[in-house]
Amino acid sequence: MAEHLKLDNSDRLYKEAQELIPGGMMGIRRPYNFVPGEYPIFFDSAKGGKVTDADGNEYIDMLCAYGPIIIGHREKEIDKAVIDQIKNKGFCMSIVQEVQNTLAKKVISLVPSAEKVVFTKTGSDSTTLAGRIARAFTGKAKTIRCGYHGWADWCVENKGGVLPKSYEDVLEFEYNNLQQLEDLMKAHGDSVACIIMTPLGHPNAHEVEMPKPGFLEGCKKLAEQYGAVLCFDEIRTGFRVSLGGAQKLFGVTPHMSVFGKAMANGYEISMVAGRKDIMDVLVSKAFVSSTYFNNTLPMVASLKTIELLERDNMLEVIAKRGQAFCNKVRKHVKASGLAVKFTGEPWMPYITFDKDETGAYKKNRVKFYTELIRRKVFLQPYHHGYVAYRHSAKDLGYAADMIAESLAEVKKGL
Repeated sequence: MAEHLKLDNSDRLYKEAQELIPGGMMGIRRPYNFVPGEYPIFFDSAKGGKVTDADGNEYIDMLCAYGPIIIGHREKEIDKAVIDQIKNKGFCMSIVQEVQNTLAKKVISLVPSAEKVVFTKTGSDSTTLAGRIARAFTGKAKTIRCGYHGWADWCVENKGGVLPKSYEDVLEFEYNNLQQLEDLMKAHGDSVACIIMTPLGHPNAHEVEMPKPGFLEGCKKLAEQYGAVLCFDEIRTGFRVSLGGAQKLFGVTPHMSVFGKAMANGYEISMVAGRKDIMDVLVSKAFVSSTYFNNTLPMVASLKTIELLERDNMLEVIAKRGQAFCNKVRKHVKASGLAVKFTGEPWMPYITFDKDETGAYKKNRVKFYTELIRRKVFLQPYHHGYVAYRHSAKDLGYAADMIAESLAEVKKGL
């Protein structure tokens, strides 16, 4: 068994934060989403594929800020481009700067569904705007959704403080369950404006799923049959599984899509991209505006991120290293004999424990992630991880070995 980490400073900062901020920090970053008492609560710095906590412990960062870090932390070329923009041009003005057009042209050249784009800040901004666009375009009210789409009223899982009217026209279906979607469309299709779904299945706290043959194609066919807009939520997959997103990888082009996270290697930007006639409802039929959506620092960062991804074939490297890592982990999982699933290869690795009637899987999950964090590998029990370009083969080899050791410790305790 590995030794408990020194987390005194992290704990002190958490106690202080609870007096200042509800819960100390926003939900997904609170200790109950990890292993309370074992994981750090505050980070101090990050570089490349590693992160250092408030007590000086360094980890291989395989959560990557929940996805935005596609290359690595503190990338010099990206940060320099942003600093140059600050020094030489500025970034927050009453009207737009040319870099808006430059980024839009680049995105349109890469993403199959992108004929026009709108830049926002967060994934929730973009998924919510996509719904508004679809309703304005179709004149219909209902949304059918599949996956996590953010914290806005229409899709948030915790309904505290949310008016029932905000989600009464929102229906759900399960990933890879085409029959369920077909049944929903038969019942409600004439009033459905939008089907929004993740093209890769990654429901929270559940294993990652690839699409079954014909699933994505079937979703598009149903959308078109009933005159609904199909929107792919590519906040996690976009600019990670391919520069054109999962829609490019799987060869299914939606009518509209939303991108974020990996677009700018950590700088705050997302976008809605879609067919011209659909997007053009924003000319006058529907409205969107924000003081900060036009800030150009993340646009500059996004352009430089895309440039680096293309120039150095980074996504190929990520996929290759990620697959090698996943091959090792899969062998370790199989050899352990534990009731464990490993999914998400090669981009979004995730180790989950099969549920059982006694609830023993919860104890095993806590034990596994406790051993793993003590070995300085930062992954999350309830969310898949990510592979970044700056994760070296050595880093990933170490992470795979530590997963093997942590599984062995779980097995010892049975």
